[in-house]
Amino acid sequence: MTNKQRTISQQVTVSGVGLHTGEPVNLTFKPASENYGCKFQRVDLVEKPIINAVIENVVDTSRGTTIQQNNVIVATVEHVLAALSGLSIDNVHIDIDSAETPIMDGSSRYFVEALKSSGIVEQDEERNYYTLDTTLRYSNPAKNVEIIAIPSDEFKLSVLIDYNSSVIGSQHAILENIDDFCEDISKSRTFVFLHELELLISHNLIKGGDLNNAIVLVDKIVDQNELDRLAKVFNKPNIKVLEKGVLNNTELSYYNEPARHKLLDLIGDVSLVGVPLKAHIIATRPGHEANVEFTKILKAHIKKSAANKDIPVYDPNAKPIYDINQIKNILPHRPPFLLVDKIIEMDEHHIVGLKNVTMNEAHFVGHFPNEPVMPGVLQIEAMAQAGGIYTLSKVPDPENYVTYFLKIDNARFKQKVVPGDTLIFKLQLVSPFRRGICHMFGTAYVGNKVVMEAELMAQIIKKK
Repeated sequence: MTNKQRTISQQVTVSGVGLHTGEPVNLTFKPASENYGCKFQRVDLVEKPIINAVIENVVDTSRGTTIQQNNVIVATVEHVLAALSGLSIDNVHIDIDSAETPIMDGSSRYFVEALKSSGIVEQDEERNYYTLDTTLRYSNPAKNVEIIAIPSDEFKLSVLIDYNSSVIGSQHAILENIDDFCEDISKSRTFVFLHELELLISHNLIKGGDLNNAIVLVDKIVDQNELDRLAKVFNKPNIKVLEKGVLNNTELSYYNEPARHKLLDLIGDVSLVGVPLKAHIIATRPGHEANVEFTKILKAHIKKSAANKDIPVYDPNAKPIYDINQIKNILPHRPPFLLVDKIIEMDEHHIVGLKNVTMNEAHFVGHFPNEPVMPGVLQIEAMAQAGGIYTLSKVPDPENYVTYFLKIDNARFKQKVVPGDTLIFKLQLVSPFRRGICHMFGTAYVGNKVVMEAELMAQIIKKK
């Protein structure tokens, strides 16, 4: 897997028709800067609105994946996104002059060929992979659908389909390495059963569909009158059923092309999570609805993991930066107003302090004595003392200085703090330390829960 972000070297256009709209469409891939991601721009509209290709913008999965932002849609994005993901392209801007991407032959093949012809270039920024750290699962028992992601050092996918059809039977497709996408997956076309095709036609859909952009599977006896009717719909002189129930089209690109196409769709839909993955995804009977619901679960887990990265880890066996006796040599406070027990981390930009909340503290005598809660003002004071230690560490003789508040902003109390809690404060610089003034944003944790946060500004002044 590549370790650098990638984009394309020059713009390239793919033209065709939308599968469901039947409208002509031009789709132009353009280079984009690092950390840009993938964005579509509807250049056919006056405002030329941009739609981010992210899972939060998915609004429909009935016959493809549709994204929407500010009431503007782009439909059937999955084959385009699969091509980008399959080529490990992180950043691209896509101009599109219609509401639906071109269906082409129902695969990702032509998008892959266009992107490769434009040239793929590495950028300066590192790729920010998300490495899955636990097993995630989505299931829909009513539809016999299940998608599981398990930890892996690479991005791998396995797909099993079984629609109780004698035409395709049970099929399995595997992608062990994303570098094999172009050769093994990209040419797999979408497929549809004939009875589904009839329903789509009756609902005035697939206006841009023909027998060159889908594999049509016949799993029941069809009389010649019905075949003649379909021939008129698709403007063909005649239609017949070839062996194995494939309707009048070319040979399969792969013996298990339907399973490979489901894997292709899964790659495109999962890419909406917004970051490259290291995980093994195993899917049984996946479809766009299931893919999107699973990707939402994955995105929520990634967000939670990112939030948890900010939570300081406290090891009671580790030697602190400052213990209580060293803190007493820095701060002028004394019990009951010395409210920091340890400093466990400190560098040029942040400090982490700790307070063990115990029942024998003086304020619990009168502050809700039957249901003791640490006063919010004392939480602020304890956080400020941790910040004061950081500030005083910037002078060679901290015992000759005191720290005073200049400002407290945006203080929020989110959870009760009670006796028995270990309260951990993490304060980070908002602006550089200058002229004795320190501006920090602090977050207080109990376990992995945020209990309080505030923005603090203080100044150190030499004692008279």
